[in-house]
Order: sequence, then C-alpha cells, then structure tokens
Amino acid sequence: MALTPRFLDIHIIQPVPYANLNRDDTNSVKTMLYGDALRTRISSQSWKRAIREHLQDALSDNALRTRRIGERVTEALRDRGWDKALAERAGAHVAAGSSIKWEVAKGKDKQPITNKVLTNALIYLPEDAVEELADIAEDHKDTLTTDFTGKEKKKPESALTGKIDKILLKKNGIINLFGRMLAEVDHAGVDGAVQVAHAFTTHTTEVELDYFAAVDDVTATNGGETGSGHMGTAEFSTGTLYRFATIDLQELTKNLSDDDTIAIDAARELAGQFLHSFIESLPQAKKNSTAPHSLPHLVHVAVRSDRPLSFAAAYEEPVRSAQHGGYVARSVEGIDAYSKAANTLLGPDRVLHAAYASLQFDKLEHLGGRHSSFDALVAAAVDVALAKAPK
Repeated sequence: MALTPRFLDIHIIQPVPYANLNRDDTNSVKTMLYGDALRTRISSQSWKRAIREHLQDALSDNALRTRRIGERVTEALRDRGWDKALAERAGAHVAAGSSIKWEVAKGKDKQPITNKVLTNALIYLPEDAVEELADIAEDHKDTLTTDFTGKEKKKPESALTGKIDKILLKKNGIINLFGRMLAEVDHAGVDGAVQVAHAFTTHTTEVELDYFAAVDDVTATNGGETGSGHMGTAEFSTGTLYRFATIDLQELTKNLSDDDTIAIDAARELAGQFLHSFIESLPQAKKNSTAPHSLPHLVHVAVRSDRPLSFAAAYEEPVRSAQHGGYVARSVEGIDAYSKAANTLLGPDRVLHAAYASLQFDKLEHLGGRHSSFDALVAAAVDVALAKAPK
C-alpha cells in the first residue's frame, strides 16, 4: 500500500535536571563529542526501552524478549497444576524445539542444570504466546520423556522439534513498531517502523562528581564512635536535550496487515500511542536519588512525504546560554530557524503537516500552528498522517 504521507517526525526540546539517566559500563554519564564540544548523551536503546514499557502499559499488550523462554513455559505449566519436574522438562523441550541453537544453563559451580535450556539468541514474541507454547507442551505431554542434562556427548533432540517455530512468528503492536531480528527462524524477522536517535544536549556540558556517605545507624547512636558505613562518588550532569524519532508509516502499515482498512486503523492507534510514549517516557536510571521527571518544553511534529528530517544539525554549534542563564529558549529558537532553512532548501511541498505544543512559546513562525496540549498535537498529526482513503 502506498501512502502519500510517508514519515511522521517528532522533535523535542527537554531540560533535564541533575541526573544520570543512562550510564555506561563504569556507571559514568554517557557523553559524545559533537561540533568539537562535549555533550551529555542518552542512548537510543535506553530511551527505546522506556518508550516500550510505557507503550506496553498503555496498550496492555506486552512483548517478551528473553533467552529463557523455557522457564516461562515451565511457570505457565506449573500454574496449570503440572508436577515441577515434568514442567521443567517440558520447558526444556520447548526451548530446544525451535530452529534457534540452544545450550543447557550452568550454575555457579559451572555444572549443567538439568532441563534449564537457554536459546543462544534472544526470542522476541508477544507475552500471550507463552500460553500457546504451553498448549503445545500439553498436547504432546506423553512424548516429553527425555531430560536435557548437558552431559551428553550429543545434544538430545526435542520432542517438539518443528512445532515451535510457528509460534515464534507471532507479532503484536510493539513488535510491529520496533521490529524483530531473529535470523534463525525463517520469516520471523520484522523490519522496524520506528527510528529513534540518541538524545543529546544542545549545549556543552560537564560531568559532575557527587560525593556521598551512608550513615550507619548503630554507629551514629553509639556516642563513642564516628564515621559512616559507606562512602562513594557518583557521576551526574544537567542539560537541555534535543530528542528525535520518526515513524515510517509505509513500513508500519505493511507490518500490520495486507488489508488497507485494518492496517490504517491499527496504525492510527499505534502511531498515536508511540508519540505519546515518546513525549512522556523517561529512562529510569538513578530515579530514586534524582527524581528527574521533567516535561518537554517544546514538541514539534511534522508529516513528510519524502524522507525523515532530523534537526540535530541545528546544534552542531553548541547553544550559548541566554543573558540571564538557561538554554531552553535558544534551543527552541534553533529548531525554529533550522526548520525554516531546511524546508526552504528541500521545498515546502514535502511537508504535509506541521504543528507544535509548548509550555511557553507561542510565537514560533516555522513550526506550524500551536496546539494547547500534547493530546491535540498528536491527534492532529495522526489524522493527517493516516487519513482513511475515500471510498
């Protein structure tokens, strides 16, 4: 199905207070060098997880990504009243029954754990597919006689070989949006319809070290002793972020259905909820000690017929603070100016719809009309992007 509106872009300017939303392997703030200036960075993987969790709550339609699918099936069978040993064996047969390579898990003593089978690749499937896998185990209960001990010279064959792959092909809205890489199962791969950029600060930032100490309550009440129970340092930063994502509407509708009407109706719900989740989600690292739950100051959406267009280049030269401090206003000015320049260069006919919502900015000239709420902004964009074709 060919849609004239092809891409739905969303741009956000969001100030974040003292936080470390996304740490590297040493618990340090993630950074990047852009325009020869150090910026704080939040990886797309981190923010996509936050978006996915927000989406799943909103849609009540969870997706499960795991190497431990056998253990989940075991839990489902135990809930149905199966004996523990038989349920574990059945879970192992399910995990070993697909086209994905597998191995028997090992404990802390490095010894194999009987009937605890891990797939070598992460399986990504709808949560409710676990019950369907449990149904297959139920249907073949009498054939599940082989244990997987990990001590055999040759791997045993699952009694469910050839019966599991069909379930691994199942999709839901989350998978249709974000895609799925599962090369070992034919036709299980799904091209993602969503692209999410790494968020970064529009200005130069510095990482700050926070020294902290934890008081030992017993020592504190013992008058003759002093000192803390623990001392350490943690890294944090602050900044105004530029965030960008785009939805490939053609890819999304193709993933959903061959029926145009069904595809467009489903895409309207998914695209709208994705935009809401992108606006409202926040990575949760260090949330208990920083509570950095800020709102975007500006959200701009555009429906394009040609290609996605990030405005990241607006900040290749880092924004300087305003006269009395603050980066938000000049960051917003940067989006407005870059939008005008880029769309003039490419040709304004490629933008089918543009609009924005903001906490404080009501006189932006090149971002389309202003909406009073995020709900109204999203609804208007989705209406244009996925309008039903006239009969």
